[in-house]
Amino acid sequence: MSSELNILVSVAEQTLELRKGNEVLHRYPISTAANGIGFQEGSYCTPTGRFIVSEKFGHEEPIHTTFKGRVPTGIWDPCECCEDDLITSRILWLDGQDEANTNSKARYIYIHGTNHEDKIGTPASCGCIRMRNEDIIELFELVPELTLVIIS
Repeated sequence: MSSELNILVSVAEQTLELRKGNEVLHRYPISTAANGIGFQEGSYCTPTGRFIVSEKFGHEEPIHTTFKGRVPTGIWDPCECCEDDLITSRILWLDGQDEANTNSKARYIYIHGTNHEDKIGTPASCGCIRMRNEDIIELFELVPELTLVIIS
């Protein structure tokens, strides 16, 4: 088990670590929910606990591709101001493995790229784990489906 890849998300530090066993391979700044942690549908909170990457979306799409319902819909232009909370570049869809977080897949809790890269490092999302676009593309290529994700 120690040779398997896993992802550790720290809400307190606003970081995501890709690990092989206990060895940190990559560390990325992230953004979790502005509303803090929680499990309730419609709370716009980030759930904690154990998850798996159940599905991946965006393979080979250009950077800044936007998604609606996990389907590519266009390309976001970083030079344009957009207050919307766009899902960009890649999506890792999380499926909760603990009793408290089993609704996470139905809540559409993702690790994804964002058009709000300026807010990375602070809690600012609507529940998902936001990453910089280049970072999520790198992570996406490194982790297979069923990778363990721990959010604490």
